[in-house]
Amino acid sequence: MLGVVKMDTLPDEACAEVAFAGRSNVGKSSLLNALTGRSNLARASNTPGRTREINYFDLGGVVRLVDLPGYGYARAARGDVEAWTRLTRDFLRGRAALRRVFVLVDARHGLKQTDIEVMNLLDTSAVSYAIVLTKADKVKPTALEALKEATAKAISRRPAAHPTVRATSSETGEGLPALRADIAALARE
Repeated sequence: MLGVVKMDTLPDEACAEVAFAGRSNVGKSSLLNALTGRSNLARASNTPGRTREINYFDLGGVVRLVDLPGYGYARAARGDVEAWTRLTRDFLRGRAALRRVFVLVDARHGLKQTDIEVMNLLDTSAVSYAIVLTKADKVKPTALEALKEATAKAISRRPAAHPTVRATSSETGEGLPALRADIAALARE
């Protein structure tokens, strides 16, 4: 639908928005592609920092999926990284149409300090968010279950955090039906 590089060019708030935030190379674009069943909807790359703008995808005027630039390490000029990080933080401070931010966390690594900083921003801004563990197929089932429990405990006292932690895999499709159902429920709100 649209790529945004400045806050004043954000689209109108005509329908519900669901955003995907996460560290660089956590799998945001791959997850969007898997959720929609379209292999090239969002441009995925192995290069950290490939997504450099806020990308909007309209799903029939019912809900918009928002692919945010990654935070943390990126293979790009420092000034560019600072600009898109600032843009993402400004966006995450809230929009009336923003129903939830899915904070994507690599299941192989768990929560990192940069994830906690974003969660702090969302808590302070009273923006609802939920944790989605990506790349679940790369972790043994027992380790994944332990990570889900530890993550749920870590967010249990956060005011804006949704208590359900999802585990997904863009490769195998694990967790995608439940995440689609979450998005559909948010669109109906």
